[in-house]
Amino acid sequence: MEGEALLYDAWQDGFMKVTMMLADAAQAAEGKLYILGGGWSVTGPAPTPSAIALYIQVPWDRTNVEHTFRLDLVDSDGNAVELETDEGDEEPVTFEGAFEVGRPPGVKAGTAIDIPLAINIGPLLLPPGGRYEWRLSINQESHQDWRLPFSTRSVPQAGAQG
Repeated sequence: MEGEALLYDAWQDGFMKVTMMLADAAQAAEGKLYILGGGWSVTGPAPTPSAIALYIQVPWDRTNVEHTFRLDLVDSDGNAVELETDEGDEEPVTFEGAFEVGRPPGVKAGTAIDIPLAINIGPLLLPPGGRYEWRLSINQESHQDWRLPFSTRSVPQAGAQG
């Protein structure tokens, strides 16, 4: 399908290895990731800020080239999550960007080059009791491991003890 990311085995063609984590906040600085409140998979029910921390290992032969990335939020059925904008329109929750890494002097040829990325996200008005997933694609290609599933807590019932 046009516009959809291709799913493939990244290790067969030596493409990028990606480590992803949900967090309360994240920062990428001086080649490192600083993660606050990382490693959760349940949030809410009230909307709260969050972050996606990405650690990407770019193969040597794919350095010095611009790469595009996209993070899409989908629901449990794989449909794009759409939220209302300030203008009152419904739009998919998506983050897009680009990165390029060079080959530092003194690094042995063939070495993968690391790039940390931090995407901080404001509160999203997601329905309580739902299941969601962030899906990453790089250069319009994806991998099964490039997904971050999470759930939103249900609203506590009145009178329920917890």
